[in-house]
Amino acid sequence: MRSRTLGIECPHPTRGIHMSNPPVMSSGQRIRYYRMKSGKSQAALAGRVRRSEDWLSKVERGVIEIDSLSMFIQIARELGMKNVGDLTGSAVDLSLSGPEHPSVPAIRRGLNTPPSFLGLGLPGDALTGEQLGQRVVEAWGIYETERTRYEPVGEMLPGLLAEAYATLRVASGEDELDATRALVSLLHLHQVFLRRVGERKLSLRAADRAMQIADETGDPALIAASVWNVCGILTSSGEVAESLDLARQTIEHCRPGDDASPEHLSAYGALHLAGVIAAVRDSKAPTAWDLLHAADDVASRLGVDGNLFHTSFGPTNVAMHGVHLAAEEGDAVEALRLADNVTVPEPGGVLPLERTTRYLVEVMHAHRLTGDDFGTLHMLREIMMASPEEIRYFPLVREAVQTLLKRPRPMMRRELHTIAEHVGVLA
Repeated sequence: MRSRTLGIECPHPTRGIHMSNPPVMSSGQRIRYYRMKSGKSQAALAGRVRRSEDWLSKVERGVIEIDSLSMFIQIARELGMKNVGDLTGSAVDLSLSGPEHPSVPAIRRGLNTPPSFLGLGLPGDALTGEQLGQRVVEAWGIYETERTRYEPVGEMLPGLLAEAYATLRVASGEDELDATRALVSLLHLHQVFLRRVGERKLSLRAADRAMQIADETGDPALIAASVWNVCGILTSSGEVAESLDLARQTIEHCRPGDDASPEHLSAYGALHLAGVIAAVRDSKAPTAWDLLHAADDVASRLGVDGNLFHTSFGPTNVAMHGVHLAAEEGDAVEALRLADNVTVPEPGGVLPLERTTRYLVEVMHAHRLTGDDFGTLHMLREIMMASPEEIRYFPLVREAVQTLLKRPRPMMRRELHTIAEHVGVLA
């Protein structure tokens, strides 16, 4: 894998867009349509929302997606629009599951309650640090391996948080350290769960709290893992420059020595991959490739795939990020070439289901960018088989399905409609 300078010809701004019928457009096409209608150039609009012209070009061409409601709102305001829904359309469901997930009110109450009250004002019995750690591991196990996971994990989180703080109140010595590490891991689970159900602000609150607790321990591995979590939510919220800066600062601060533990190497390598995603979305592809090469070195040093600190870090995840990076640069052909060398672990294997599903979505998107409808449908089928619940949580899937519905082939129609109904594109 190496950095490349791509010569991408930008399509004519109105080609393929029916200006009188915006409802059939993807979100990127809608942005382009309303931008042109307002008379703004790509450079002008991109500058107003603190992004590069190259980034906006990729958004409008469907190379990359916007999954941040705040960014859609910024763009709508700059274009003088009254309804952000005119940009998102029916293809993009930014709340992910529509109405608020039923578990969110109780989780919000737990995160909004002062830690000293948890276990007192909210139910939670003190455990030993080891017992708490085991409970958190069990919750992670459900989230990372079960095909239906959001309901059971959502119900567990508030009680676990109360138990964690009740445990910390009475713990001391080594038991306190075990309880602290379990709490940080639990807050990481809050972060990924809340991000997936569309609660980004609440997700960031959990990630920030985990980072503060980890920083107090002085453990560089725990700090690196916590910052990796914060970078993920910053990037998904559109704050890519801040995410990249935070990742690079922590890489310098938490550099592992020759005797570093596998946990330290995993968190350190994962920080590089967080930087990869933030850099390419900040239109800094050379920086992204440099970070990917450095992550590859760390993965070689680690030697095996793993999921320590729930980072999914190892040689396979580094290779998956290479596919993602090529696709985000706009080179879908190169992304698919790199994907040919990636062996996706079986569901329930060493990598979490969410990570493997997200990778399958990225490969699906690369097929879509090359205009391969049958390849796109094949990958949609793979995603559906791997995780019928998770497939509903990807805007790229919804846009791909809606695009295929516009030009269905007889051989694709029945299966495509089944998937469309499942993800909510059809009533």
